[in-house]
Order: sequence, then C-alpha cells, then structure tokens
Amino acid sequence: MKRKSENGLDNRALSPGKKLCKGSEYNRTLGPCVPSPTTTFGDLRNGKPGQGRRRRIPSVAPPPELQDWLRTFQRWSGPEKLLALDELIDRCEPSQIKYMMQVIEPQFQRDFISLLPKELALYVLSFLEPRDLLRAAQTCRYWRVLAEDNLLWREKCREEGIEEPLNLRKRRLLSPGFMYSPWKFAFMRQHKIDMNWRSGDLRAPKVLKGHDDHVITCLQFCGNRIVSGSDDNTLKVWSAVTGECVQTLVGHTGGVWSSQMRDNIVISGSTDRTLKVWNADTGECVHTLYGHTSTVRCMHLHGSRVVSGSRDATLRLWDIETGQCLHVLMGHVAAVRCVQYDGHKVVSGAYDYTVKVWDPESESC
Repeated sequence: MKRKSENGLDNRALSPGKKLCKGSEYNRTLGPCVPSPTTTFGDLRNGKPGQGRRRRIPSVAPPPELQDWLRTFQRWSGPEKLLALDELIDRCEPSQIKYMMQVIEPQFQRDFISLLPKELALYVLSFLEPRDLLRAAQTCRYWRVLAEDNLLWREKCREEGIEEPLNLRKRRLLSPGFMYSPWKFAFMRQHKIDMNWRSGDLRAPKVLKGHDDHVITCLQFCGNRIVSGSDDNTLKVWSAVTGECVQTLVGHTGGVWSSQMRDNIVISGSTDRTLKVWNADTGECVHTLYGHTSTVRCMHLHGSRVVSGSRDATLRLWDIETGQCLHVLMGHVAAVRCVQYDGHKVVSGAYDYTVKVWDPESESC
C-alpha cells in the first residue's frame, strides 16, 4: 500500500501543477509553495545556490546510472517526483532511512524566520496562537521583537473581541530595542481575567462582625491589622489574616468618628470631644487628649504628632507620647471636615467652603 500525501490524497492521483501558498496577497509575491527550479535541497545543504555538490560518502564511487536517473528525476513533474520518492523510501533499509533523516533534519532546524523580510516573518507568526507567540518570543532577540509587534497583537485582540486599550498611545521602552505593546498588554490582561473567572482560586470574602447594627464611621489598615471605629462608642482591632477581632477598645462615651493607626498605636476621635491614644496589643488607653469643645471629626498622624480637626472650627496639634496639646489653629468659621499634616505644614478643609494652609509652629494661616 502506498503512502499518501499530507492532504490525504494518493500522490498518483495528483494533477499536474503547483499548489499556491495560503494567503492571496502573499501568493502574488511568493508564487508557488515549491523551491525555484534553480534552488534545490542540495543547494541549501551546501550553503549557496549554484555551487557544485560535495560528495558525502567519499569511500564509495557513484554508480554510472546515477546521473542518468537524476536527470530523469529532474524532468518529472512534482507529483511524479513524490511518487518516485515514495517508492524509493519503501525500498530503503532502516539504516538508510536513518541516514536520510540525519541529512534532512538539520535543514529544518534553520532559523528561516530571520531570513525573511519583516513583513513576511510577521505574516508567518500571525498564524500562531497567542501562547505559541509567547514561546516564540523566548527563542532569540529578533524573534522577541517580532513577537512583541503591536499590530500582531492588535489582530489577536480583534479575533477575541477585545476593544482598543486606553493606553494605546503611551509607548514606553521595556529595555533597549524593545517597545511596549499596549495591544499585547490588553490581550494578556483580558486573558488573565478570563482565566480567573474560569478556574481562579477565588476565596469567599471575610465578613468582620462585631459592631452589631451600628454604623462603621472610620477604618484604618496597617500591616495585618484593621481598626474600625463605630457610633457604638468603641473601636475594634481585627486580624486581616484570620478575620478575628483581637481587641475591643472601650473608653469613649460618644460615637467614634475618626481614627488613625501606625504599628501598634491607635488614635481615635469622638463625639465626646476627646482624642484617645491606644495600645492595640493590650487594648489599654495610653492618653486621653482634652481640648476640643465639639466632636473630633478628622485627624492625621505623622510621626509622634497628630493634628485633629473639630466641629468647634479649630485644629489642634498634639504630641501622642506626652499627651500634650502643642498648638491651636484658629481661623475657620465652620466645622473642620478634613486635614492633612506632613510634619511641617497643615492643610485643612471646612464647612466654610475654604481650604487653609497653616504653619503650626507659628499658628498662622
């Protein structure tokens, strides 16, 4: 029984003629998918077309009929040559087949992509799946340049229905010689989202219950700790890992409306007009800071100092280590709603529609 060609047809039934390459726009340039009559496998094996063949088995003289057979072979059509090769293979011994493989296989290990013009190389790579493009990018520097091509990935995005990325115009260098591809980034991002939806290890969210039906008015996160303040007059310290409440800070006589946290220090402000400094490890109240005449609505911690803003329209700068009020900033005519402190300047916003920048040391705006 004779072998069949890759398309499943018996080679004897093939009609004369040459099959064109896939892709009509390239057929006009490349022509048939067969070597030019002036270029043979022997030319490729020797390195340059047109050069004489070198004998590979010098100890054996070629039979006199060989040249006649080769000339006859060259006159045959493509299907006839395939049929002749098919018959020849059937008559070869295993050692001879092994020799043919040793001769032929290295020719298919050549980097033919690098020999093509860039446009044709990109056309060839466009038939690869995205995962294969990523593997191809690891072959060599030039293949990486091709596999990172933005237009190549734009086509992959079009096939998947991915819309134009917002950062399309923001090109940046990844490393010398390589450009950032926004279309590739968009494709990889969408692929990651799809994979997470299909097979991602999604964990159920942790629900931290402890303040019952009371409003959570403020929240801070530091390391593996979370501190929450509530209008139930308490703060709770939670483990972000286990979701368990590790401390309940009790001491305020009014709702807690503001808080700050750093390491094991928690500072809270309340409708009872005080600030409290807590040790989150022990739950102990270290200091109670008196001075405001209304709710402490906001605060900001920097180093060992905290600035608090109140509905009494003032701000106060405190030392949390000593519990002393260092400065009072007066100038707003309505409740202070937000504040920031960088160690040198204080910036505050209030219900009087103004933002003020303060020098806390001179207490001047």
